[in-house]
Amino acid sequence: MNFPTNIMDMKPWQGILTATATPFKSDLSIDFDKYGEHIKWLASFGHLGVIPNGSLGEYQVLTKEERSEMVRCAIAAAPEGFHVVPGVAAYGANEARSWAEHAAESGASAVMLLPPTSYRANDDEVLAHYQEVGKVGIPIIAYNNPFDTKVDLTPELVAKISDEVSNVVAIKEFSGDVRRVWQIHSLAPRIEIMVGADDVLLELATGGISGWIAGFTNALPRESKIVYDLAKAGDFIKARPLYAALHDLFHWDSKKEFIQAIKAVMEFEGRYGGPTRLPRLPLPKSDQEKLRSQYLKFKETFKA
Repeated sequence: MNFPTNIMDMKPWQGILTATATPFKSDLSIDFDKYGEHIKWLASFGHLGVIPNGSLGEYQVLTKEERSEMVRCAIAAAPEGFHVVPGVAAYGANEARSWAEHAAESGASAVMLLPPTSYRANDDEVLAHYQEVGKVGIPIIAYNNPFDTKVDLTPELVAKISDEVSNVVAIKEFSGDVRRVWQIHSLAPRIEIMVGADDVLLELATGGISGWIAGFTNALPRESKIVYDLAKAGDFIKARPLYAALHDLFHWDSKKEFIQAIKAVMEFEGRYGGPTRLPRLPLPKSDQEKLRSQYLKFKETFKA
């Protein structure tokens, strides 16, 4: 495939990428008009780009046609310089490679790739998975989510991938282990680290990050960027109280109900969140009340 000669210079992994929520209508079909508007709205806050078809986008319950259209819609709505980095996770490498090819053909800047999602692969199998998708040639952000995949991209394995797959350029680190930032810098210094869970943003930033693949930016893009910019600048004294005000909400990003919680906060903010598809049900009433209480506390205490 032919890519722009400067694709590695673009570095669409150095900044905030929002893993976008999918706006389902009441009949659970996708509202692509709302999705396109959401892309433009996020771009207006000076973020780097978006990730359609990630875990937050419920890619597992989208049809192939819907998944393809999510990418096309995002690219069509994105203003110049605003990157679209589709998630290309799949059960196996052949399907993931096909999604990476689709992303490249559609004009995506890079892709985000989990290990195999239906099989507890060993290190050699994970490496082979990334090698196969790497043949497409598009930059790859590896995605470490050992909770959902049961495969841990340990720093040692990241180093092997770095040595063997030159277009794996970064990693979304979602393990929650804040020591990983230092270990990856040591063992795989070429690989840039992106915060993968909202509630460890400040902790990982102390070790040096290139970006943040964020969830709550769907609802709170302005506040999130303020904290991110301070963290990147190393101004942790100013960042800490703002991060503290957000942290109870951000912690939902590390819970299995993260999609419902983020969509609910979007609704609190006057945005459209919409329902989720099965197997996800609405938040129980007790969780809804807890989330709203945390949101109201955030509104009272966040002073930028």
